[in-house]
Amino acid sequence: MRSFFRGILGILVLGGICVGGWFFLADRPLHPGSRTFHLPAGTTMRAFAVMLKQHHVIDSADSFVALAELMGEGQALKSGVYRFPDPATPVRILHMVASGQVVEYPLTLVPGWTFRQVRQALVQAPHLQDNIKGLSHTAVRAALHMQGSLEGAFFPDTYYYTYDAPATSILARARKRLQALLRKDWRRRAPHLPIHTPEQALILASLVEKETAKAGERRKIAGVFVNRLRLGMRLETDPTVIFSLGKRYRGVLTSADLAFRSPYNTYLHYGLPPTPIGLCSARALHAALHPDKTRALYFVATGRGGHVFSDTLQAQDQEIRKYEIDTTRRPQVH
Repeated sequence: MRSFFRGILGILVLGGICVGGWFFLADRPLHPGSRTFHLPAGTTMRAFAVMLKQHHVIDSADSFVALAELMGEGQALKSGVYRFPDPATPVRILHMVASGQVVEYPLTLVPGWTFRQVRQALVQAPHLQDNIKGLSHTAVRAALHMQGSLEGAFFPDTYYYTYDAPATSILARARKRLQALLRKDWRRRAPHLPIHTPEQALILASLVEKETAKAGERRKIAGVFVNRLRLGMRLETDPTVIFSLGKRYRGVLTSADLAFRSPYNTYLHYGLPPTPIGLCSARALHAALHPDKTRALYFVATGRGGHVFSDTLQAQDQEIRKYEIDTTRRPQVH
C-alpha cells in the first residue's frame, strides 16, 4: 500500500514538474525571426506551428501544439494577418491568434476629394480587395444599395480594415457615417435657409469645403453663398469650374475655362450644382447649416491662404486691385 501511495505521489510530483516546465516554456521569449504571418481561412493549429518552426520562431511544432491543447486553444485560431511583438512568448502568440488580434491597415479619405480620388485611394490601399474595379457608378451604387450620386456621398476620415477586406466595406461604413451626421445636423439647422433638402445641404457644404481650409472662414463663406442664393445671384465659385473640367484642369483657371459648358459650372448656371463636388467634413457641413449672418456678397482670395469679404461690387473691385489679382489667368472673384 505504501509503495502504491509513493507511486501516486511520484506521478503527481512528476506531473507538477511537467506542468511547471510547460508554463516556463510558455513564458519564455521566442527566437527572433519573421514576425508577420498570414493565416488563410482554414489554417489549423498544427499548420500554424509548422509555419512558426519553418521561420525559426519556435524550436518544436509538437510542443507548441501541445501547449495550445493544454491551454484549451488547440482549435481556436482565427484567420488573418498577424504581427507579433518582439520578443513574443508562446502564450502571447496563442492569445493573439485565439482572440483574432489581426493587423489592421489604415485608409484615409480626405475632405474635398472627388469620387475619382476616393476610388484611386481604394485601388492603392495595401491588402484591400478591389471589388469595385471596372464597375460603373451605377454598379457601385447597386453594390452599396444606395441611390443618388457617389460624389460627396462618404464621410472623410481614417478607416481601418483587415487583410482582404472588400473595398465596398469601407465605402459602406463611410456612407453610413455621413448619413448619420447629415440626419443629425439637418434636424438642428438654422431656420429660413434657402436650401430645402439634406442633399442640398451636402452640396452647399462641399462648396464651402473646397473654398477654404481655414476654420474661421467656413461659416462666413457659407453666409455669402446663402445671401447669393436668396437674391437669385449666380454663386460663381471656382471649385465648381475645376470640378467641371476634371482632368482638363491644369492648375490655372483662365477666362475660357469659366465658359466651359457643364451643369456644375456656377459661372453659367444659377443655384447649386446638381451634386456635391467633393467629400465634406463635419465642420463644413455645420457651416453650411449654420452660416454667418452677414451682408457680404463677395469674397476674394488674398494669396496668403485667406479671403477678404465685401458687401458691394465696388468694394470687391477695390480688393481685387489691392491684391493685384489677374482675373484673366486665375480668377478668384466671387
